Amino acid sequence: MAARSTLSRSEVRAVYDRIGRGQDTQVLYEGPAVDVLIAHADFEGASTLFEIGCGTGRVAERLLRGPAPPDAQYVGADLSPTMVQIARDRLAAFGDRAEIVQTDGGFSFDRPDASQDRVLATYVLDLLSPPDIHALLAEAHRLLAPDGRFCLAGLTWGEEVLGRLVTNAWAAVHALRPEWVGGCRPLRVEPLLDADRWTVRHREIVRAWGVPSEVLIASPRQ
Repeated sequence: MAARSTLSRSEVRAVYDRIGRGQDTQVLYEGPAVDVLIAHADFEGASTLFEIGCGTGRVAERLLRGPAPPDAQYVGADLSPTMVQIARDRLAAFGDRAEIVQTDGGFSFDRPDASQDRVLATYVLDLLSPPDIHALLAEAHRLLAPDGRFCLAGLTWGEEVLGRLVTNAWAAVHALRPEWVGGCRPLRVEPLLDADRWTVRHREIVRAWGVPSEVLIASPRQ
């Protein structure tokens, strides 16, 4: 079942302003996927990290406490003022190592080409419209250094019985009231990556509490 619509940027902002710190409860099914992402993305070798849709800063805090090097610089971007403030408060202890910027929901960031060792987007692509997905992919490609890593995790379609039941139900709710599921819907990301522009380094489906997530790590082709 395909979702009929996605939330507008203003609707996404309103949903995540309302959710606030409650977003961290999603660690029940997001956490294991993030574990796999961190295990395979070689953050130990990254000195610059850029996160699109940083939310509450939970992933950033984990990276900055290790495995990222002590001198690693992190920038997170989000369109929700509530999430921006929560993330700033959460990461204040890291001083000038961490910067959080508020955006208008677009995907054009004030950073030089090929300047980032890692670009992250966890549970972001699955709430975007197709044009915004392609804009995010293009910007990630521009930002990444030649040996950088694009680090993705998000809700995907189930392949076993329980996963299919969960994601079919999720998609049905999304088709009717996308705000009830935070605007997210099941999505397969790997087919969206142009093989002429990306090399997939790792892909894995992680299941937690019946919810399947796709973890994907890719490097830009020059």
